[in-house]
Amino acid sequence: MRIHVAKLLVIAVIGAGMTSFAGAEPVKFDALVTQKEAIRLDFADASKHFFLLVRREGKSEGQGALAGTAVQEYGAHDIVPGVGGEPRGYLEFTKGDGDKAYIKWTIQAVFVPGPDGKPKLLDNGVWQVVGGTGKLEKLKGAGTFHLVPTGPTERRFVMEGELVQ
Repeated sequence: MRIHVAKLLVIAVIGAGMTSFAGAEPVKFDALVTQKEAIRLDFADASKHFFLLVRREGKSEGQGALAGTAVQEYGAHDIVPGVGGEPRGYLEFTKGDGDKAYIKWTIQAVFVPGPDGKPKLLDNGVWQVVGGTGKLEKLKGAGTFHLVPTGPTERRFVMEGELVQ
């Protein structure tokens, strides 16, 4: 009898959780952003460690409520080249009507041996919606975040996950 009740409880909990995500929309979107401002601290020791505060601008493309919006990154990138780092920050998405959504992101940068013997950077993390205005005020969501360097001061942020309005 106890096992039967426990099974029913587990099924009820799973069912309740599934209904709360019924409105979730799977999304994949990316933003190509270019550096507009930067403040950089280069450590004077042999570590090549640097800390970069950056503001980048661009546009989002893909699926969901944030596709086709203007994007600004406000980022803090704490990196030791060849070793690792902890980039983090906020993205501000602005729709044509002025409505905004704010995403907090964090990455764990890890360097692994590349096929040519040089360090290869793995820049992966997570994102979550932390605020919004207008029609985006009730936007909620989270997912995975991948940073791809595309030039000296340009980056592509690739985000996958779920959004609910």
